[in-house]
Amino acid sequence: MIDLSGKTALVTGGSRGIGRAAARALAAAGAQVLVHYGRAEAEADSVVAAIAAAGGRAETVGGDLSDPQGPHTLAKRVRAIVGDRLDILVANAGVSKAATIEETTVAEFDALFAVNVRAPFFLVQQLLPILGRGSSVVVTGSLAAHAAVPGLAAYAATKGAIDTLVKHLAAALGERGIRVNAVAPGVIDTDMSNFARTEEGQRFVLGMQALQRIGQPDDVGQVIAFLASDAARWVTGDTVRVDGGSKL
Repeated sequence: MIDLSGKTALVTGGSRGIGRAAARALAAAGAQVLVHYGRAEAEADSVVAAIAAAGGRAETVGGDLSDPQGPHTLAKRVRAIVGDRLDILVANAGVSKAATIEETTVAEFDALFAVNVRAPFFLVQQLLPILGRGSSVVVTGSLAAHAAVPGLAAYAATKGAIDTLVKHLAAALGERGIRVNAVAPGVIDTDMSNFARTEEGQRFVLGMQALQRIGQPDDVGQVIAFLASDAARWVTGDTVRVDGGSKL
């Protein structure tokens, strides 16, 4: 059993999908969880309510991570709530855009990198003063960084950057006792993967997977909780694929 009793955690993009599952998994293990939202405040409130109903502790914290100062503002809000100690940072907030290379605009490309890469980097930077020895950072990557997926070139580039970033962060922060890892989900049944809810989409997904089912948010949330815990104390700088054996 994973025990995170007495730990504090921030989950960005925690109002839905993988973020919601991660927040609930961390809370179930005993952590106090801050559920971040960008625009979906009502959905974040429902996550907090579900955690409270299960006997856990959580509250919401808002912030626009697409804004250049968004990570700085969110870090200030987090510090106002948890004080001088944050044990777990799950940098999960992300955006996606399916488009061919020809169709992708500069604005869309920049928006992807702003939320998916710039925000995690500066959120770590701004929270470093309260991330102490034994803390864990987990960033959400993607299968798209490791295998060509049609229409996702720009998005995949952001997730490839995450794979590189976690290695550099892990190397730089290791002497402080801070671990940094990523999870790389395959196709998960979330709003970001609506195509997998169609018959054609399901055939495509199952055709590239060893395990013949559509991945669920909890499949990833549980791995995030593991990486955040002392059970993964000797794991850092790694990207863990959570994809049902996709594109083997």
